[in-house]
Amino acid sequence: MNKKLFITDTILRDAHQSQAATRMKIEDMIPALERLDEIGYWSLECWGGATFDVCMRFLNEDPWERLRTLKKYMPNTKLQMLFRGQNILGYKHYADDVVDSFVGKSIENGIEVIRIFDALNDTRNLEQAIKSCKKYGGICEPALSYTESPVHNEEYFVKLAKELEQMGADVICIKDMANLLLPFDAYSLVKKLKENVKVPIHLHTHNTTGTGDMTYLMAAQAGVDIVDTALSPLANGTAQPATEALVATLKGTARDTGLDLNKLSDVAAHFRGVADKMKADGILDPKVLNVDTKTLIYQVPGGMLSNMLSQLKQAGKEDKYYDVLAEVPRVRKDFGYPPLVTPTSQIVGTQAVMNVIADERYKMVPKESKGLLKGEYGRLPAEVNEDVRKKCIGDDEVITCRPADLIEPELKKYKTELEAKGLGNGSTEDVLSYALFPQVAEKFFKVRDAETMPRNLIVEDLSI
Repeated sequence: MNKKLFITDTILRDAHQSQAATRMKIEDMIPALERLDEIGYWSLECWGGATFDVCMRFLNEDPWERLRTLKKYMPNTKLQMLFRGQNILGYKHYADDVVDSFVGKSIENGIEVIRIFDALNDTRNLEQAIKSCKKYGGICEPALSYTESPVHNEEYFVKLAKELEQMGADVICIKDMANLLLPFDAYSLVKKLKENVKVPIHLHTHNTTGTGDMTYLMAAQAGVDIVDTALSPLANGTAQPATEALVATLKGTARDTGLDLNKLSDVAAHFRGVADKMKADGILDPKVLNVDTKTLIYQVPGGMLSNMLSQLKQAGKEDKYYDVLAEVPRVRKDFGYPPLVTPTSQIVGTQAVMNVIADERYKMVPKESKGLLKGEYGRLPAEVNEDVRKKCIGDDEVITCRPADLIEPELKKYKTELEAKGLGNGSTEDVLSYALFPQVAEKFFKVRDAETMPRNLIVEDLSI
């Protein structure tokens, strides 16, 4: 095989989301953007995920303005975002008109590649985002949320990939969010996918368990087309493997990336300063750089482990940690083996903690667990334990249709609400910010608009 391996760098999004709670500001990015644009990446992942919420909530930045700024400085590189299917960038399902408008405005403001995933791999939750991405001319990259269970085998992922290709995928991503995909399994899965689908395969992993570099090397041998890496100052640990290390490893081989190590080193020097500043501010905890093999043993992502430990501390039951770890796979089986990624990782983890604390399984059941069992999040991958479902939701009806079919169009409603409050600048972008994070957006608009021109001088956007 004599084919260049393409690189997507995550330094502007997932790298700092994974290591520093998404706290990198646009002012810390701007000095490096023109140099990043010259490197020759396949894409730069720079938007979506938690960036949207954090921009408004903590950084006093307009996420749309950030995107426009990124595009202005990087006109030659495809900008990529992470999109949670019917959840967009929020934590609940939105109506199709909101999904459609958000995709359209993302592409209009500078995004070219949209990676679309669903926590349950329910393709019905990807339908509208895929349709909209194609409609507005974006590069559509739906993802296989990778996990391991009795139902999640190679055949499962190949079948899912074929379905996504038929739905219009331009690229298919293997999204290994918990760093569970081991090197030889990656080789085998990539090879099977390359034999069964025609579109390029893009692999995303982390280096939490220390296996990420080896996984990429084996995937490259199997013919993977694109991989996600991060420039070294914010690479490894809970982030992606380092860009420079992979570029150096493949130099002069059949899979040479074609990227220049000197250029990478030059731009990395800037981000080293940014990382040092975040460490000094206590935003970046060096502990995130440690290798943590617990994920390989318990199949539980690192963030989920720390969340469960924190819940046990609050309850004064830290001694029950290993009981909770043993309970997680039992809850996951009862719930039909959902992949452990936001929001299902939090739901399963919290339920396991409650089962152990109460000393009785499913005595305490949060509304999120009930919602998962009722089908509000979509179709679960395997059979649910019906006794558990009955105990948790009683005789409530289980949703079997696409959950979003039950949601009436809601974009006009959000626009009317925002106007009634006298907030926002009249743009569709502001309406979408409000739709996703109402309280956060309200606060943000009050601060932002007090610093800018009077509202009556702003040209209204009546495109909704």
